[in-house]
Amino acid sequence: MPDIRPLSAALAKKAADELFEKEERLDEDLAALRTWLAKSPHIKSRTDDQFLMMFLRGSKHSLERAKEKLDMYYAVRTALPELMRNRDPEDAKLKELMHLGMAVPLPNTVTPDGPRIILVRPGVYDPSKFTIQEVFRYNTMMTDIMMKEDDNLIVAGQMGILDLSNCTMAHFLQFSPSFVKKATMWSQEGSPLRQKGFHYVNTPSGFEIVYNMFKNFLNEKNRSRLYVHGSNLESLYEYIPKSMLPAEYGGDAGPIQGIVDAWAKKVLSYKQYFQEDEQYGTDEKKRPGRPKNADNLFGLEGSFRKLEVD
Repeated sequence: MPDIRPLSAALAKKAADELFEKEERLDEDLAALRTWLAKSPHIKSRTDDQFLMMFLRGSKHSLERAKEKLDMYYAVRTALPELMRNRDPEDAKLKELMHLGMAVPLPNTVTPDGPRIILVRPGVYDPSKFTIQEVFRYNTMMTDIMMKEDDNLIVAGQMGILDLSNCTMAHFLQFSPSFVKKATMWSQEGSPLRQKGFHYVNTPSGFEIVYNMFKNFLNEKNRSRLYVHGSNLESLYEYIPKSMLPAEYGGDAGPIQGIVDAWAKKVLSYKQYFQEDEQYGTDEKKRPGRPKNADNLFGLEGSFRKLEVD
């Protein structure tokens, strides 16, 4: 038997119905992934069952697709050292970001087999104090912990609420086209997770610039899952019931700072995990065929480099 957490009844049914999960095939598929990794000189990967299972589920148990996703996961991470290296939860700036709670997963899901809801509030940090890379580095840490612990996230996917209260032009100006391309690649191509929608609330003027930039880099499926509610929380409640949300949003999930502090504590407990993570990635010099480096992954040798030179 593979060494993986048993799913709740609701999630096990969803995994069988939507991801075509068959218990009798798991051992064989996990062994096949390990064999493939052992024959891939350019990838240094975690190989525990729970980790590899995430790629099988993210690929609806297509073994070939799981290999592609796992390769891309590490290639994108290796090409993004500014987000993926030096992820020390005891670093003073990261600690401060954790306690600000710029992004936090909400404790409850709409249904037992529903996606994980993540609340993102960029307006809580000061853009003159933190770079967008520092902010996203924290996001990658939070996501990695969830990928390790959260079966709703892995089986049912993730849904975001982006609250833009208190966002200023200084926040939006941090999003250059090249950074937006990188961030989109990290969440879309470099991740085994399924996106189930993104809800924008309290949108100020100037928001359209960044929104349209992100939209341009999204694939068609993810583009169709963007919802802009303005300051109308009632229309948000049609998708995410009030009861799921923190008190500050009229909900029953308790004050947001309680959720934020519990998460900050959890991130600190992962210090050793993030240290270990530094050793994993791809060595593009050893990759058979064309390397997947920053230039060809993010298309920076084309349009963006041209923009900078002209």
